[in-house]
Amino acid sequence: MDFTEAYSDTCSTVGLAAREGNVKVLRKLLKKGRSVDVADNRGWMPIHEAAYHNSVECLRMLIHAVDSSENYIKTKTFEGFCALHLAASQGHWKIVQILLEAGADPNATTLEETTPLFLAVENGQIDVLRLLLRHGANVNGSHSMCGWNALHQATFQENAEIIKLLLKKGANKECQDDFGITPLFVAAQYGKLESLSILISSGANVNCQALDKATPLFIAAQEGHIECVELLVSSGADPDLYCNEDNWQLPIHAAAQMGHTKILDLLIPLTNRVCDTGPDKVSPVYSAVFGGHEECLEMLLQHGYSPDAQMCLIFGFSSPMCMAFQKEIDSVSDDTLIFTLEFTNWRRLPPTIEKMLSTRASSSSWALQQHIASVPSLAHLCRLEIRSSLKPEHLRSDSFICQLPLPRSLHNYLLYAEVLRMNEVPELAVIQDGEISEAT
Repeated sequence: MDFTEAYSDTCSTVGLAAREGNVKVLRKLLKKGRSVDVADNRGWMPIHEAAYHNSVECLRMLIHAVDSSENYIKTKTFEGFCALHLAASQGHWKIVQILLEAGADPNATTLEETTPLFLAVENGQIDVLRLLLRHGANVNGSHSMCGWNALHQATFQENAEIIKLLLKKGANKECQDDFGITPLFVAAQYGKLESLSILISSGANVNCQALDKATPLFIAAQEGHIECVELLVSSGADPDLYCNEDNWQLPIHAAAQMGHTKILDLLIPLTNRVCDTGPDKVSPVYSAVFGGHEECLEMLLQHGYSPDAQMCLIFGFSSPMCMAFQKEIDSVSDDTLIFTLEFTNWRRLPPTIEKMLSTRASSSSWALQQHIASVPSLAHLCRLEIRSSLKPEHLRSDSFICQLPLPRSLHNYLLYAEVLRMNEVPELAVIQDGEISEAT
């Protein structure tokens, strides 16, 4: 059964009259003794219809028509909504006033433990909010779906007027949701600068930490909210407060990994350099490489962060170079890797990188396995580079190449002497004692 849609054939005549605000028809139906507590497919009774549709006079008539009006007022739908919830969500302050004066519970909860006050905040209904607070609504009541309360919600929606009203009425600035997140953290995460400013001005803790140890400064740096980062830093947020259980991750790591260069530029001079090469720490250079952000990497290196850094057990690499090489190996196809290795003497690379290549080869095509077993020298790439800088007519002249200001051994190499010999090609011109002679 669909509880979110009202079907006309399931609504009672009394409910339909209340929905339409038809006082005349409702009066006739009540005089005939028609029931006021017949529910539709959603569990809605006529009082819910009147409250939701702002049918003020119909609501009064329904309340007066029952012997126990207080119990009737508190009747809930299948989702646990009473008439007060529905009126508060729609901003019908007159309906809210009538219900509260008739005995409605301002702290009633739905099946998800949502209060009328939370719904009023969620929908920006400040007049309704004032009414509920005057009648004893709990300003710190939570919403169980995520543990947020009204201040979390007002912060997220950046409703400054409501935030100030809630704080004035005693809302807890340090209240946490199910993940240990405070309203100030919400403002930092979603870039709600005005909300952040109000909360900081009211004395909220800028160095609060969620259950995973993340701070507002860390999450603002991660999400790229530069103005929030600036406000937090100027208000005393600690850039050296570790944001995870292993005591290595800082806001500078978040900025580097996510590629937020302006934030990184702001945090570099503020962050303690112990994270650069310190044992049991992780250099932000790793974060920049991991995120693939060359500009961030360049900024860190220009400001003196080490390209070698420390061995990183977190990412599993002995150096940022190894991480960078691994990312390249993992991202290219077998054909591209074969082409690249044609010009790379990979056996001269560090053992860790050699191992990466071997691992990649073992799970790749047979062609790649064969190729890695016999990769040519890097010198061949140098030969191609030199020859590419010469004009075609020069390449056809052995004498021109022999006059290049290079060691004599390289003259023969540029002329592919070893290739021609290997293939037994006759009449090869070779250089001996500075003179060109024919090979025999």
